[in-house]
Amino acid sequence: MMPGMNPRQMRQAMQKMGVQQEDIEAEQVIIRCADKDIIIEDPQVAKVTMMGQKTWQVVGEGREERRDTTPDIDEEDVKTVMDQTGKDEETAKKALEENKGDIAKTIMELSEKD
Repeated sequence: MMPGMNPRQMRQAMQKMGVQQEDIEAEQVIIRCADKDIIIEDPQVAKVTMMGQKTWQVVGEGREERRDTTPDIDEEDVKTVMDQTGKDEETAKKALEENKGDIAKTIMELSEKD
């Protein structure tokens, strides 16, 4: 807010400059990162459009939560690797975990070791 300008004057000035602001009634904002989530509860959210560009403004208290980045490896994936490579279950599962669940990469890697 500019000093000495009331909210009404501010809205009028923004409108003259082609800036549109829309308040969004949000309950929660989640920013997903590779290794964590940033969660903002009861945020104040505004969508600002200026010269065709949309910008989102978020204000509020946030907290961080670590994300589980270990891949879900099901028995079918393990069986596929075992069938394709002839390896035992423990070897197939360990290799899948090392390759973050990438079946094709695991099969190629285990096949090259023969």
